[in-house]
Amino acid sequence: MNVRTQVTLDPEMQRRAQARAAELKISFAEYVRRLLAHDLGEANRRADISAIFDLGHSGPETDIARDKDEMLAEAILDDTSSRRGDTSSARGRGKTRSKPGTSRR
Repeated sequence: MNVRTQVTLDPEMQRRAQARAAELKISFAEYVRRLLAHDLGEANRRADISAIFDLGHSGPETDIARDKDEMLAEAILDDTSSRRGDTSSARGRGKTRSKPGTSRR
């Protein structure tokens, strides 16, 4: 998370710094961040490994490559049902859907 900081500069120093940032084709804020990082050294940021490997673990395993069409159809049906105020969910109906009067295999 970034923190916002206010710095007071004399007008000539600000003009020169903004000109240098423009030369480098970066924002003034990025120019200041780079100067500070260079002077202070980069902080070693270690991300929690679960931020990478535990993404989306909220239920049974799925095979998106194989089941993507069915999963998209189910999501669309769920969204449509929720917009209409329908209390039934597509998830509880099973994998195949048939029209009234037809039989399932």
